[in-house]
Amino acid sequence: MTEPSPEHAVAGPLDSILSTIGWTPLIRLNRVLEGIRTPVFIKAESFNPGGSVKDRISLAMVDAAEREGLLGPGGTVVEGTSGNTGIGLAMVAAVRGYRCIFTIPEKMSAEKIRLLRAFGAEVIVTPSDVSPDHPDYYVNVATRIARETPGAFMANQHYNQENPEAHYLTTGPEIWEQTAGAVTHFVASPGTGGTISGTARFLKEKNRSVRVVAGDPVGSIYAEYSRTGVKGADTPYLVEGIGNDKISPTLHFEWIDEFRTVTDVEAFAMARRLAREEGLLAGASTGLIVQVAIDVARELDDPDSCVVTLLCDTGERYLSKVFDEDWLRLNGLSEVLEAEAARRG
Repeated sequence: MTEPSPEHAVAGPLDSILSTIGWTPLIRLNRVLEGIRTPVFIKAESFNPGGSVKDRISLAMVDAAEREGLLGPGGTVVEGTSGNTGIGLAMVAAVRGYRCIFTIPEKMSAEKIRLLRAFGAEVIVTPSDVSPDHPDYYVNVATRIARETPGAFMANQHYNQENPEAHYLTTGPEIWEQTAGAVTHFVASPGTGGTISGTARFLKEKNRSVRVVAGDPVGSIYAEYSRTGVKGADTPYLVEGIGNDKISPTLHFEWIDEFRTVTDVEAFAMARRLAREEGLLAGASTGLIVQVAIDVARELDDPDSCVVTLLCDTGERYLSKVFDEDWLRLNGLSEVLEAEAARRG
């Protein structure tokens, strides 16, 4: 593997914190791959200044809105978010001098809500148990606020094609360069679908044989839709930020070769393993993706293959959930703790 090209290194003072977005490190996984010959590398998006992969699209969407005259001095950035895009947008808004208002479903962690407010955002918490056509659905509430607020720009990450384009222009090229073109498999998990779609498009344009595998939480509709073309009913799940109860236009299925489903228990267990065995503090969405990447690597059993996956955000956002044993028990995830005890012997 290679380090980023010298031109990407920080050589001196930067204009703002936004200049540090991107060129996150690619790190080899070790102990969680015990007995597996296929190498797996994780792109640590928690190194972005806002702590997640969503910093990339936040900057791209605001930049595009400014270019197109949709956002100007005194404007307001509005979005329905599961947390990380809102945090990225709030950071950009703070630098650029915009007001921001975000709606977020109540199932999301308290840490995310506090971070949004720390950046100066107004946060409106909405019910999690309503359908996408309900007026209290978080995206619908944000849309209404944007319509009623003078000078507002609705980032609209589920529809804004700057979302996948940002990853086509940054994440994909970074992975290609950091692996010296050796990547054979890319594993991610769609929420909006922008990360996996944009990255996959770039990698497949460089090498059509790169295989793209999507992880989906049990309860999301994406995996079944990819197989049948039928939009089924979603069921509740606890992993945040990935999966969906509707089909997002920023998810381009044509660039994805396969979907695999993962349970909450598997996702939370792997997130905790990453912290305790790899020193990588991440949330359950990362746990889910890494579980899929490990399964792919085990099946390949090929030391010449190169599996790349993502560390979506920092686990500091989930201290009250993923890393809280009482919360796990109260939410029916005691199996996570039982598996840990069994590994410890």
